[in-house]
Amino acid sequence: MRVLRAGFSPLKGTRHLAVRSIALDMQGAVGDRTYCLVDVAGATVLRTVQHPVLTTVVAAATDSGALSISLPDGRAVSATPTATGETITCDYWGRPTPVDVLDGPHGALLSDLLGKPVALARAPRRGVIYGAGVAILTRASLEELGARVGTAVDPARFRSTLVIDTDEAPFAEESWTGRDLTVGPVTLRIGGAIPRCAVIDIDPLTGERGTRLLRTLAGYRPLNDAGEPCFGVYAEVRTPGVIAVSDPAPGQP
Repeated sequence: MRVLRAGFSPLKGTRHLAVRSIALDMQGAVGDRTYCLVDVAGATVLRTVQHPVLTTVVAAATDSGALSISLPDGRAVSATPTATGETITCDYWGRPTPVDVLDGPHGALLSDLLGKPVALARAPRRGVIYGAGVAILTRASLEELGARVGTAVDPARFRSTLVIDTDEAPFAEESWTGRDLTVGPVTLRIGGAIPRCAVIDIDPLTGERGTRLLRTLAGYRPLNDAGEPCFGVYAEVRTPGVIAVSDPAPGQP
């Protein structure tokens, strides 16, 4: 077993970027969804499923605190967001989440892209993450889905923290629930299966809708109480550290 891909995005909803290494602390991937976009008037956090054009945005944070935003048309900004002193409590999937509204050029650029006024905000750790702090998929599960739809499936569609290569059968990760998995210096406690929504049918590069991945999964994968198919598993960090792509995950958890 080894790590094939690691990734996250510092700005919720924007392109899920592959990285060569990823730092995990007890809350999950460091820097993952530190920022979000909010509709201040509506007190809501913007979600990709409602604003698929966000996947065309490349966001990157620097150690110095700057956040860079690049749009597909070439427009870009890079600046350190500053606090306005305003905190609003937004609804995130029915969960009240306080976020700190920020000042800087990012909000104006993204408001123009979205065609509506939005503000950049700083979220509390895991405040705008639907489930656990780490999400895991295996290569075998992705390839099995690709065989069913007749084309390779980009792992970025599932926005998983880690994609792991294993000789085990597809969906082996679901049998790891409740066990510990060691990846490089990190120990993860594997949790439950991840329910999937229409986000996976959005192209992670263009923002266009149009695949049948969700329908395909719903046709053969277990469904939760909301009728959503499950694919991949959540995990919590038990021992923090930095994972590099191709780090070994020795043995079955």
